[in-house]
Amino acid sequence: MGTSFDFFFCGSAISSFIRIFDCINRKQKMSRLRNPTASEIAALEAAGVTAEAWSQVVVNDDFDPSQLQQCRLEGSIELASGARIRRSCVRNYRIGENSLIEDVTALECRRRSTFGNGVGVAAINECAGRTVRMTADLSAQIAYLMAVYRHRPQLIATLERMTEAYAEAHASEMGEVGRDCRIVGARFIREVRIGDNVTVDGASALENGTICGGTRIGVDVKAYGFICAENAHVDNGVTLENCFIGESCILDKGFTASESLFFANSHCENGEAAAIFAGPYTVSHHKSSLLIAGMFSFFNAGSGANQSNHLFKSGAVHQSIHLRGCKFASGAYVMSPAIEGAFTMVMGHHAAHHDTTDFPFSYLLEKEGHSVLMPGANLTSYGTVRDLAKWPARDRRTVKRDVIDFEEYNPYVTGAMLRAVDLLHRMEEQDPKAENYIHNRVQIRASAVRRGIGLYNKAIVASLGAMLAQGTTSERYDGSGRWLDIAGQYIAKREVDRIVEAIEQGVLTDFAAIDNRFRVFDLHYDDYARSWAESVYTGMLGHTPTREELTDAITAGENTRATLRRTTDADRDRDCSTEMSVGYGIDCDDETERQADYRAVRGLE
Repeated sequence: MGTSFDFFFCGSAISSFIRIFDCINRKQKMSRLRNPTASEIAALEAAGVTAEAWSQVVVNDDFDPSQLQQCRLEGSIELASGARIRRSCVRNYRIGENSLIEDVTALECRRRSTFGNGVGVAAINECAGRTVRMTADLSAQIAYLMAVYRHRPQLIATLERMTEAYAEAHASEMGEVGRDCRIVGARFIREVRIGDNVTVDGASALENGTICGGTRIGVDVKAYGFICAENAHVDNGVTLENCFIGESCILDKGFTASESLFFANSHCENGEAAAIFAGPYTVSHHKSSLLIAGMFSFFNAGSGANQSNHLFKSGAVHQSIHLRGCKFASGAYVMSPAIEGAFTMVMGHHAAHHDTTDFPFSYLLEKEGHSVLMPGANLTSYGTVRDLAKWPARDRRTVKRDVIDFEEYNPYVTGAMLRAVDLLHRMEEQDPKAENYIHNRVQIRASAVRRGIGLYNKAIVASLGAMLAQGTTSERYDGSGRWLDIAGQYIAKREVDRIVEAIEQGVLTDFAAIDNRFRVFDLHYDDYARSWAESVYTGMLGHTPTREELTDAITAGENTRATLRRTTDADRDRDCSTEMSVGYGIDCDDETERQADYRAVRGLE
């Protein structure tokens, strides 16, 4: 990465090494595998066990016939130490140490399979123009390159070849169940590779997939062409088709998804997703919520939130981008194509194809059938403060394959605010007497323009001060220029360009190496962010800032952050005020008791 030669073992690399060692251990254990003896076969058959060919069944040296009861073995079967099969039909599978297969209608591998690796997912655009091909080690950053950088055909072709090589390397005619698994009460499991410590309890149909370590698949789940990353939880009637479920994701309560990618810590229930790229922390809990043909991250969908991705003309060809931290209020509707700036609250119906990219922390409202923008209004909301604090607190990951940055003050969002201030000033200059302005098909009232400039300027001072106070100054870490949010990672665009070029030129030859480059940047994020802030501050001053000027900027940032925090605290206080105690203490005899009930329930003591 530029002049940096750091190397950092990423989750993908570690996972690869673990698999290599597992393969070595498995081969070593193979030398201890043997066919059942004649006496063992007799005991097995007496216990209701049948085999298509006992010569194709191999067991560990310490095998005991009690491990198998009333089951049917077909094709090649390998049983590790302590593996148990009861009342199930198993074909062409290796069963790992101490794993239990019980009451499974069919656990079978009837063909050579890649176990979901290489399956294409038509994310973001239903017409498959942004198809991401899955692997068990897929990171949010690599998926982002596959989906978004279609203007770089050589990059896409190279990533496709890497995917094909990965899928071929993981293909087999034998399915696998790892160590310490519990596969019980399931109906059909076909061509599914199952990692260690996995629970499958009551699933209806699982086909052509990989289930990584620590994952739980529950009752009535149906999944076809899928990959579940480490410690995912899929339960209660969820239906998946061509989907990637990232690390520590939760899909529950009848949620349905097709052609979609969900990355770390996403949590979706009840509703539906179709052709979405759900970056980290995409959340949808409510019925009747439809996420379709879009990109999300750190997102929350209210009840009945909906989108439309075709205009009954050319078909489902359109897409929407909802940048980091966007929220849809209950009943919100967006007609694609559209894009909202980071941390925007969307309320009402919007069908004019808005583009508010350069206005983060805004409210997008519907008034009299028009889309109305309140720039920067979300900077005064305690909800934003709460969101920024809750995401790292709710990080359930252990592998951490996806790079996720939680920094409140960062070059990506601050750069957008700088552009917003410039745009708002130009609006006023072009028509100082206007009461309303139009920008990319949204209305902005003159009063909202003035308020937005003030809010953004405060936030810019706070952000620059915070970034100048972190990291170290070094020519090695040049963070100047435009920054991007790559599916949860804040990163300088010039570094993404270098990574892309290294892939195209054959310098980065596998996914682990690509992930490592993203992780090396993240390791030095503070230094790059400081570099960016220094370059911006230099532009503002017209000269390189002195040490005293840097100190002044840091102090100003601290003071402004305190001012902004007092504003958001006041918003929280309003939400916790006595005026909000309506409906509490309904059986109380006086105001004191009613307020006591309110404080007790809200935890305000």
